[in-house]
Amino acid sequence: MKHEKIRSITMVRHGETEWSKSGQHTSSTDIDLTEEGREQAKALWTHFAEGEHHFDGIYTSPLRRARHTAVLAGFAPEAHEALYEWRYGRYEGKTTPEIHQENPDWTIFRCGAPEGENGEQVQERCRQLLQDWEDAGHEHVLCFAHGHILRALACCWLGLGLEFGDHLHLDAASISRLGWEHTSPAIVLWNQRLA
Repeated sequence: MKHEKIRSITMVRHGETEWSKSGQHTSSTDIDLTEEGREQAKALWTHFAEGEHHFDGIYTSPLRRARHTAVLAGFAPEAHEALYEWRYGRYEGKTTPEIHQENPDWTIFRCGAPEGENGEQVQERCRQLLQDWEDAGHEHVLCFAHGHILRALACCWLGLGLEFGDHLHLDAASISRLGWEHTSPAIVLWNQRLA
């Protein structure tokens, strides 16, 4: 379903944490930004303060690392549960190489997470999020969240299966934007790094 009232979604992945630095998958573990992560968030503040940006909906994951990134970037966002990171279940805190010892073909987008969320559950969250923003009448949304849920949101916006998420890379504190190419949902900007 196209959400044609929404003209753009600017997505910001949270700044660096100890676990994002080490490659550990982090969903429910509510850790904070590193000093480098705080510096990355402050660079976002400079970016948004200097540019001409208008957002009529500003949201964050409820988790501290995303909220703090948003606040340090100069915003007072509303928390939305659907922006919570993909729940990794038994893989929480593990790195991809550690998971590959158990399942060599694993990716979150194709396999989901045992005792966590599967792809269908995450897709439903993303669809509900887009519907909530559409129902609120938002045209230009800014959201602060996490690497896997933002990649899943991009897949949902584009009308693609989650497997496409394997081909999208997001760095800490990067900016991406979803929008339109004429009448087709499109990626307008992807993984812009400021610091």
